[in-house]
Amino acid sequence: MLSDSIYLPPPFDDKTPEHAKTLMREHPLALVVSTSDTGAPLVSHLPLKCEVLDERGEQWVLWGHFARINPQVQALQSKPQALAIFTGPNAYMSPSVYPDLVRVPTWNYLTLHVQGELEFLDEPQTKDQLLKQLIADHEPSYAAQWRGLSEDYQQKMLSAIIGFRMPISHRQLKLKLNQHRPEAHQAMFEQYSQGNESMQSLARWMSRLGMVDEP
Repeated sequence: MLSDSIYLPPPFDDKTPEHAKTLMREHPLALVVSTSDTGAPLVSHLPLKCEVLDERGEQWVLWGHFARINPQVQALQSKPQALAIFTGPNAYMSPSVYPDLVRVPTWNYLTLHVQGELEFLDEPQTKDQLLKQLIADHEPSYAAQWRGLSEDYQQKMLSAIIGFRMPISHRQLKLKLNQHRPEAHQAMFEQYSQGNESMQSLARWMSRLGMVDEP
């Protein structure tokens, strides 16, 4: 599976590590895709955490967990290659942003595809640490409640999941914001800035990428 998994025209191919990490941090729910023994696709929706292991920023690993009874677990034990897809904000773009009328509508979006081999982690202490990391990311105040639960209940919950780590061996970040149409950037930014939450998020990404000059 270690090959390009997404159509990626050069204007939308972003290789900035910080952009990839930001997308995963802001949108941690990923599609984890693998194949069964028959070649059929298997997909789970899982919140994942990315960790950079070295000072040079070249070794990345994803952490997460499955429900133990998920059939994808058994399939991954024999075929551990997996693809994780993170999807960021997305929105329609009207052709009205262009100065000429010979244009068509499009859809802008951000997505990150990462691939690697899953390594399952089933030690209770390791899984407990993994859950505490996710709690720290999403609801730090819940940590005290988790620690206050009975040991029997905690062990029951931990036994129902199986943790994993996935070193990232291939990464593709697609930021489709019509970077190749600079004549429309300002109008697109203004339209997105006045739209819904997803549109406003795209406007912030335009600023992050230096596509517009803000007042």
